[in-house]
Amino acid sequence: MVNEPSVDELIRKLGTEEDPISRYALCTIASKRARQILEVQKNMGVDGGSRPKELSSACVDIADGKVVIAKD
Repeated sequence: MVNEPSVDELIRKLGTEEDPISRYALCTIASKRARQILEVQKNMGVDGGSRPKELSSACVDIADGKVVIAKD
């Protein structure tokens, strides 16, 4: 379970005051980012080890503003 950053903080980061995103959308975005992280690690030959889990890393990326969404 992800405790930091909080779900509410991640929702605020990705959405706007007028158009907030849903928790479902947050899950979808975070899981896509986690899969990207896994793919990069796989291509680099990096082993899991003691680093943070991919979903935690994805949530931190969202909180840091490294992940943005494009609405169609």
